[in-house]
Amino acid sequence: MESLETKIPPPILTAAVALAMWGVSRYTPLFEISSFLRGVISAVALLTGIGFSAAGLLEFRRAQTTVNPLRPEQASSLVDSGVYRMTRNPMYVGLCFVLVAWAVFLSSGWALLGPLVFMLYIGRFQIAPEERALKARFGDAYADYQSRVRRWL
Repeated sequence: MESLETKIPPPILTAAVALAMWGVSRYTPLFEISSFLRGVISAVALLTGIGFSAAGLLEFRRAQTTVNPLRPEQASSLVDSGVYRMTRNPMYVGLCFVLVAWAVFLSSGWALLGPLVFMLYIGRFQIAPEERALKARFGDAYADYQSRVRRWL
């Protein structure tokens, strides 16, 4: 299974999961929710997701470190400022919120499994190898950061 580690760019994974969620929503019962409420919840979740992802990206740019999730060993600095004080993975939290927004928009309870699948896959095949690389590169400083800040929220 190591062959899958850091191989699929997270935005591509998000798009694939979103497509699967759409497919599931076509063949499973939908939940009843007013269009207005569905729109509001979807918009709030989407904007929250975009906010988390953008804040994470901005902090990486400020630190002048790589944003390439396929090469975590190329990190030039340990970023623990801004949104990284709240979560170690704000960009992945953001993508998860986007998937939640999509599931609500689709009005599909079964599509809500999409964000869970995303979290499980990202945790095993993206975050775990990233954490190994960061621990190897930054040692005790990264271990201290892990002890202070949650992986998700």
